[in-house]
Amino acid sequence: MKKRILFLCTGNSCRSQMAEGWARALKGDVIEPYSAGVVRHGMNPNAVKVMAEAGVDISGQSSKAVDDLPPVEFDHVITLCGHAAETCPLYLGSARRMHRGFDDPPSLAKDAATEEQALEHYRRVRDEIRAFVAGMPGNLDGAQE
Repeated sequence: MKKRILFLCTGNSCRSQMAEGWARALKGDVIEPYSAGVVRHGMNPNAVKVMAEAGVDISGQSSKAVDDLPPVEFDHVITLCGHAAETCPLYLGSARRMHRGFDDPPSLAKDAATEEQALEHYRRVRDEIRAFVAGMPGNLDGAQE
């Protein structure tokens, strides 16, 4: 049976979308991935772009708030930013919780001189998230109850 994993971030526009995409691409045989945000910010076009560069199409995913999720029982909830970790809804059932923070590409890219420099931040975080997801489900052992 596949593990149901929710990747949670602030706006479900970038990091959690990347994680969901990587989980589908790399671990679709053992993970049923979901992503959501504390709020909904819409899909980040640069996240879609750099994931496509890596061969993963997330353009069909949509930005969701936790309240938009289907009524499923998650095995794990993984927060990907500090704000989500602090405000993670307690009503997400008996899921084991884990925090694995990643830098926020839009914040890092806001002062970039060129689009290429901005995309480098997205690519770095994309690759860090890929490495994390590639280690699943074994790296989930440290999750909290």
